Amino acid sequence: MLDGKVALVTGAGGGLGRAHALLLAHEGASVIVNDLGGARDGTGASTSMADQVVDEIKAAGGKAAANYGSVTSREDAEAMVQSCVDNFGKIDILIANAGILRDKSFKNMDDSMWDAVIDVHLRGTYLTTKVAYDKMMEQGNGGRIIMTSSTSGLLGNFGQTNYGAAKAGIAGFMRCLWLEGMKYGITVNVLAPTATSRMTEDILPEAMQDNFPPEAVSPPIVYLCTDDAKDITGRQFLVGGNSVQLLSWQLTPIAKRDLSEGIWGVAEIGKEIEASKEHWPPINPMRG
Repeated sequence: MLDGKVALVTGAGGGLGRAHALLLAHEGASVIVNDLGGARDGTGASTSMADQVVDEIKAAGGKAAANYGSVTSREDAEAMVQSCVDNFGKIDILIANAGILRDKSFKNMDDSMWDAVIDVHLRGTYLTTKVAYDKMMEQGNGGRIIMTSSTSGLLGNFGQTNYGAAKAGIAGFMRCLWLEGMKYGITVNVLAPTATSRMTEDILPEAMQDNFPPEAVSPPIVYLCTDDAKDITGRQFLVGGNSVQLLSWQLTPIAKRDLSEGIWGVAEIGKEIEASKEHWPPINPMRG
């Protein structure tokens, strides 16, 4: 379904990124496999992770090339997109997947833990998206952008205030950009995945890990990269195991009256709020 397309996948040396890259190639796309090759916390660097995925794609008859840049560097982001053009002539697809973890309860978090996660996830998604988006506009043939958020940012999770803030920011980024991309045929969607990888191996309970292979997340995301999905944009998809869910907002009415009746008093509106609480949806439906 992707014959003739060119894709860039960041953080594609393992886990979800690797699964995305392999399936994109299987469907006919030429893939730039980007991975800095660092540890889960973002430290270190190596070429071996990206190279291994490129070798897998080529061994299966696909087309791929490696890139080892950091998503936190504008120069590296520009080089990633340029690598698409130099190797395969253009860029049609960006899956912004690169990420790190610096989990800590907020009382024990320091500025470096906050800054590193925001830098890789939010700024890294911005930089790669900005360069890819501008190139797609220049090419004039539309494009597909998938940003990777998380239920930690959309619904919340203990000990991940830095990660959750970054992932919520990514979702907010998408919810604005898709409105601009429509004019140019560029779709922008968000993935919030649940998958077993080195990012989640000590977060997902061991008994559940076999139920969430990263390969199960990729099919709906790769579908969103096809021409058939040209009208799907501005959406948030929760994908894990063989479950695909659409996350959308709902409003729960609490109180309303005409301004001619006067502005609510504090105690008065307090009674309305308290009376409505039994009808409120759960803060996090995944936790009940």
